[in-house]
Amino acid sequence: TGKIPKKAVALQSVAGAYWRGDENREMLQRIYATAWKDPTQLKKYKKMLEEAKKRDHRMLGQKLNLFSIQEDAGGGLVFWHPKGSVVRSNIEEFWKQQHIDTGYDIVYTPHIANLDLWKTSGHFDFYKEGMFDQMSVEDETYQIKPMNCPFHCLMYKDELRSYRELPIRWAELGTVYRYERSGTLHGLMRVRGFTQDDAHIFCLPDQLEDEIVGVLDLTESILSRFGFDKYDIMLSTRPSKSVGSDEIWDAALVAASHMTSCCLLVPLSLLGLMKYGMLQQVRWWELWRGRVGNMVSTRKVGPFMGLRLT
Repeated sequence: TGKIPKKAVALQSVAGAYWRGDENREMLQRIYATAWKDPTQLKKYKKMLEEAKKRDHRMLGQKLNLFSIQEDAGGGLVFWHPKGSVVRSNIEEFWKQQHIDTGYDIVYTPHIANLDLWKTSGHFDFYKEGMFDQMSVEDETYQIKPMNCPFHCLMYKDELRSYRELPIRWAELGTVYRYERSGTLHGLMRVRGFTQDDAHIFCLPDQLEDEIVGVLDLTESILSRFGFDKYDIMLSTRPSKSVGSDEIWDAALVAASHMTSCCLLVPLSLLGLMKYGMLQQVRWWELWRGRVGNMVSTRKVGPFMGLRLT
């Protein structure tokens, strides 16, 4: 570090931080700083931060009267103002029509349900740290929903169905609530209540490949309309904690390997993209259209869990 020019180093901010994120432990001091090869690079970096600050969505949301976070109501809970609601409504209508045009039915589900529903699905065992505390209702335990998956499955099993009905595609703009530490909350980027684009497809094994391609086509269609045309990608393997039998996971991997235009499983949700192995900085549509399919198919990456986009 002695070779770094003193004028190319800058202290950015200081903040308190609990050891290992545990508020019951000692408070530590966190120092944020940046260092560059020469002062010119540091100057350009500071200029970039200034420009980014002008476009900070928290500042724009307040300045344009789009939304607010009302601390009296609790941190991480978003209030959409009339102008922001117009923007949101237009986006939701576009989303709705896109899904209807590609064969989805729109559904709505409750905001709370019996806790046993999440225990049956396995979500409670895996994600209980991210759930709000339960509530007691007439000697039964209820949970404000952190995800929509069990609700759609419950609706599906509500009646006897024929294979001739498949595939069944259900989409929902489901509002969910998840516990986040107050220190991690950040505008609209990290909240405790949010509405997510969620869908579940019930299909036969031999329909899987077509449904995967359909999901990716829909994803590209929606995101490209908003100017998102460059992505990082990730392949995530089956974790040590997972639900579903080995047979189901093996069948999914076989379906993926047989695909000619796509070698990934159905996206679980539109979440953060990451990287896996040597596969980096590749546009995802080049991957699923087979342009770099050989790179993936010849690498042992294990059972895939999904492609996630942001």
